[in-house]
Amino acid sequence: MKHWAQNGLKALTGAWVLALLATVAWSQSITWLGTLGGRESEAYGVSADGSVVVGWSYNAAWQSRAFRWTASGGMQDLGTLPGGNRSEAWGVSADGSVVVGWSYNAAGYDRAFRWTASGGMQDLGTLDGDWSWAYGVSADGSVVVGGAYNAAGQGRAFRWTASGGMQDLGTLGGDYSAAYAVSADGSVVVGWSYNAAGYDRAFRWTASGGMQDLGTLGGDWSWAYGVSADGSVVVGWSYNAARRGRAFRWTASGGMQDLGTLPGGNRSEAWGVSADGSVVVGGAANAAGRGRAFRWTASGGMEDLNTTYASLLTNGSVLIEARAISPDGRYIVGWGYNAATGRTEAFLLDTGFPRRGDVDRNGCVDDADLLAVLSAFGERGYRNEDLNWDGVIDDADLLQVLFNFGSGC
Repeated sequence: MKHWAQNGLKALTGAWVLALLATVAWSQSITWLGTLGGRESEAYGVSADGSVVVGWSYNAAWQSRAFRWTASGGMQDLGTLPGGNRSEAWGVSADGSVVVGWSYNAAGYDRAFRWTASGGMQDLGTLDGDWSWAYGVSADGSVVVGGAYNAAGQGRAFRWTASGGMQDLGTLGGDYSAAYAVSADGSVVVGWSYNAAGYDRAFRWTASGGMQDLGTLGGDWSWAYGVSADGSVVVGWSYNAARRGRAFRWTASGGMQDLGTLPGGNRSEAWGVSADGSVVVGGAANAAGRGRAFRWTASGGMEDLNTTYASLLTNGSVLIEARAISPDGRYIVGWGYNAATGRTEAFLLDTGFPRRGDVDRNGCVDDADLLAVLSAFGERGYRNEDLNWDGVIDDADLLQVLFNFGSGC
């Protein structure tokens, strides 16, 4: 491997020198995604490169519709299952090609769906009950998680694959559970379940360990909504001893960490987390009790995105809640108030960091980034060297470093 890396580095010298001459400007922007003709839209998922956003919007007839947005095509109505009149999209694969969510069917029941451009909206069925909802999808789009009713009318968290169908993940002793997110490879599932005492509890599920109760921040209730790429970091929210809702970040070694609130606020909830578990996004109340989108890091704590990116919100627009973040932490999506249209709308925030090709996240695309990709070339796994987030470190990742070489340095 080292021998190949050295030869590859020599062979790429010409392209490397040319790339040194190019720099990529630091870009920060907020894009309001509009609606499908109605007065409201919300974004719940974003692809790895920020080019695809999914969520829901009202159409002109005030019916909610799942959407898939791209910069070139705008907001695409994904329709409904045959005979239905409502749908919502909640998750998207890393490359943006697979969308999951739920739709009414002709009988008026909510059904989990998996959408692709070639196959359209596929009904994933139920656990022998009438209802189901899909909330999360693996990086490659092959594993879908959510909640479904069984024949006894009890809700159950599920994990779906094309070969295995819908698998009941059980509960923590109660009669209801639902899954909201899944690790990049589809092996770790998180969500919430009733326990034997009837309280909602955040859980982390694996095939070998089953459903693990993640506890609370001192209160009785907790819910998990996001998980890191390798499944080691879980985020959500929990009541504390004072019965205040608080965003949390959980790890096996540290347990459930209270992420606090915005200054003067009294509640917060986390919805999404970056691939490495270092960046958390969600919504929190400010001192005036208003909902505001936040980003949390260990070094910076909880920051109001409206304050950090105030220069992009000069017309009075407000980011109310962040619902998802790209694997590298650069792109954040959610919903807010667009002052230009007077509507509640989905947004896409490009924070400009990390720069494209910046493997080590130090703000400079340089030799270290190039060598990191070369050293890991051919290996599999969703990690920083996998810049396009397709599960393998290959030519595409190497070219991304080369095309952006020198940026930020």
